[in-house]
Amino acid sequence: MARLFGTDGVRGRANDDITAELAVELSVGAAHVLGTLGAFGGTRPRAILARDTRPSGDFLSAAVSAGLASAGVDVLDAGILPTPGLAHLVQASGADLGVMISASHNPAPDNGIKFFARGGTKLPDEVEDAIEARLGEQWERPQGTDVGTITPYEGAIEQYVTHLVGTLDISLEGISVVVDCANGAAAITGPEALRRAGATVHVIGDRSDGGLINDGVGSTHLEALQAAVREHGADIGVAFDGDADRCLAVDAGGHEIDGDQIMAILALDLKERGKLHEDTLVVTVMSNLGLKLAMRDHGIILGQTAVGDRYVLEEMTLGGFSIGGEQSGHVIIAEHATTGDGELTALHLLQRMVQTGRTARDLASVMTRMPQALINVRGVDKARATIDHEVRTAVEAAERELGESGRVLLRPSGTEPVVRVMVEAPTDEEATAIAERLAGIVRERLAL
Repeated sequence: MARLFGTDGVRGRANDDITAELAVELSVGAAHVLGTLGAFGGTRPRAILARDTRPSGDFLSAAVSAGLASAGVDVLDAGILPTPGLAHLVQASGADLGVMISASHNPAPDNGIKFFARGGTKLPDEVEDAIEARLGEQWERPQGTDVGTITPYEGAIEQYVTHLVGTLDISLEGISVVVDCANGAAAITGPEALRRAGATVHVIGDRSDGGLINDGVGSTHLEALQAAVREHGADIGVAFDGDADRCLAVDAGGHEIDGDQIMAILALDLKERGKLHEDTLVVTVMSNLGLKLAMRDHGIILGQTAVGDRYVLEEMTLGGFSIGGEQSGHVIIAEHATTGDGELTALHLLQRMVQTGRTARDLASVMTRMPQALINVRGVDKARATIDHEVRTAVEAAERELGESGRVLLRPSGTEPVVRVMVEAPTDEEATAIAERLAGIVRERLAL
């Protein structure tokens, strides 16, 4: 049986894969497991709950609240708030756990459930497995005043925005920015934080209709942002995803600035200020080879993890590292956050522009991206992707063909039913040709 938890919580089609019944059971399981591990410290436990704008967030939030309260946990409902905002509230308030209802960059019919431990950190695999193992078990239910309460978390948005702006050293006055909120959780907090920081802000993708979340907008669809930046003559554009834990950008000419380039810019800033611990930047195996080469030229070491910002965070915590993240735009700035935070990333990217007087395009030129082809192969058995002999043989042959001038990465997605085939090579043509060849073998060998 496949593992219920993926690389970022439990995710699937709302009211099909992710049902109210599952939400209740997961919440009860989380309460029992975290309590058993001593996370509640012998006191009446408190949980903070938040969601993005998806219509299914209403009934799933109600189900999570019911599950937690039935297990004796007091629930503070923060309403619509970015995932990193929830993580911050859990950390700042000393709450025992947090629950985020979101499917991040996925389309509106999907939804998901992410748990955060005390301190605002995502749960390690073994704790998630323990929660999954408790589903459906019999348990002693509290009665009377021992059941939990459910109340609104007043001032959640204000607390988070104040935190974001407070991380900056200077005003962003003079910077014109277009903000794409993906019709998601950042529709209020993102523009407000940037305005308070002093920037001139133009907003797109700020509809509250969650049925349009990530629909042609946000970090997975930069076309609208690119057009808006050119239309307003802005200095930069930033795009969040549905729960705002990631940020991508475009420069004044509409050219994309991906997560690798953003991390390069911010890592160099930290290094110049003596704040880059052990001169190390932590990334995943998906980061472009060009980032490694650029950081090497500036005396920065690249630590590498599996895909998923929680694995990046685990490595950062283990080594005490200052910054890490993913090419997709999850960036963790350890001084200010416990998880990827798109709005925090945007603020510090703009601060770097103001401090240096350089354009976004000039800052991003610190690294040259190696040509990269990425193909998502659907309709295949992703569980066999790394064990099929023919697939492995084809990957090894491609790696020998590229030598040190490129690389191949084939991996099953942790959040979608696909196998990702990524190839980096000296030219776009070579990367595309090898990726298409490998994708064809994956389709043939692993077809359902």
